[in-house]
Amino acid sequence: MTPETVIHVGQQALYVASMIIAVVLLPTLGVGLLISMFQAATQINEQTLSFIPKLFVVIAVLFIAGHWILRTLIEYITQLFNDIPTLIG
Repeated sequence: MTPETVIHVGQQALYVASMIIAVVLLPTLGVGLLISMFQAATQINEQTLSFIPKLFVVIAVLFIAGHWILRTLIEYITQLFNDIPTLIG
């Protein structure tokens, strides 16, 4: 196994992980920004006001995109297992 192969497998893993994280993180960041703007405009400093909507968004995104996330992980792991003979030899 050459160093280039290890780097390539690592790059693929980071790409898949960042795609999956972005699906959950970006909507949560957007809702957090909207809640922060609302809190700044109304001068309400309540921690649960920002936590609860973000929690609901994460649950909704996982419910909606969970199938895609699981399929992406399964495809990557299957490809990785199928490439084991070529990676070793």
